Amino acid sequence: MSNNNNDTSPSTPQAMRAWVYTSTRGGIEKNIQLIDNAPLPFHPPLPNDAILVKVHYSALNPADYKFPELGLPMRALIPTPASPGMDFSGVVAQVGDAVAASFRVGDNVFGRIPPSKHGSLGEYVCAHLDGCAAVPEGVSLQDASCIGTAAQTAYQCIAPNVKEGDKVFVNGGSGGTGTFGIQIAKALGCHVTTSCSGKNAELCRSLGADEIIDYTAENVSQVLKAKGQVYQLVVDNVGTPSDLYKAADHFLRPEGKFVQIGGEFSLTNITTIMSRQFLPSFLGGGKRKWQYLVTNNTHADLEQIAKWMSEGKVKAIIDEVFQYEDAPKAFEKLRKGRTRGKIVIKCST
Repeated sequence: MSNNNNDTSPSTPQAMRAWVYTSTRGGIEKNIQLIDNAPLPFHPPLPNDAILVKVHYSALNPADYKFPELGLPMRALIPTPASPGMDFSGVVAQVGDAVAASFRVGDNVFGRIPPSKHGSLGEYVCAHLDGCAAVPEGVSLQDASCIGTAAQTAYQCIAPNVKEGDKVFVNGGSGGTGTFGIQIAKALGCHVTTSCSGKNAELCRSLGADEIIDYTAENVSQVLKAKGQVYQLVVDNVGTPSDLYKAADHFLRPEGKFVQIGGEFSLTNITTIMSRQFLPSFLGGGKRKWQYLVTNNTHADLEQIAKWMSEGKVKAIIDEVFQYEDAPKAFEKLRKGRTRGKIVIKCST
């Protein structure tokens, strides 16, 4: 019998609760409003290759406010009213025929949707196979919600670029991507050095970091240069110090790579990024391979990270869990930039 969920059925909701914004002037947290009659993330019937997920938890990322706040350029891609959020965990509500072999109604799942009009701060999200995976036994929906962007980004920075025994430097080890990056590098058998403030040093050590550089007390670039060309990979989660890439000529192996995933959305930062990629070293560039990583949803990557989580090799570090009605407060805290691990919003039970 065909498991065709593409036909409109009595179980198909007609509308949903969602946090939406029409403007981001003064910050998204001052503009999002909770409404009860937001449109569904699809026009029934459900697309053949889609999974409709009732969201239980949504983990926030800086991009969840930075992208909407880019203004007109982003408005052209994501028309308002729109809901923010990319990361989710929840329960499958409907399944299209093309993915019926992978998911069933009632399955616990997690994943990531790209920035869109219907984000994960809505009651439902419309996911696809590449951005969705089953929550394994022993992993909570709350923890699984943290994987989508931060853990997947860390994995895609590290896994393709190292082998067992390599030395990795994670710049900014106590944030969402950094906490996952330390653990993923260790799961792959690497030696990990990370930077963080002194108050977060013990957290980073507990995640497996072999060496800590306290950026509040030491010059990160100088400490690394003193070690010599020993690192195979640098993952820069924060974009500072500004001379880190140029200094990498001294501590990154000739065949090594510098991967940038963090930094402010500003003209100055864009100029810096461009100089790193195209300028010769005497004009401010560097000699090492450099990449600005854009996260791609990959089903196999999500499954691997979840497997490590079920085995206890990787865990989600959660700074705070906010109730759904307190989403603006969650964005306020995220914007301060002092989060240890992830901020999670509990959307439903």
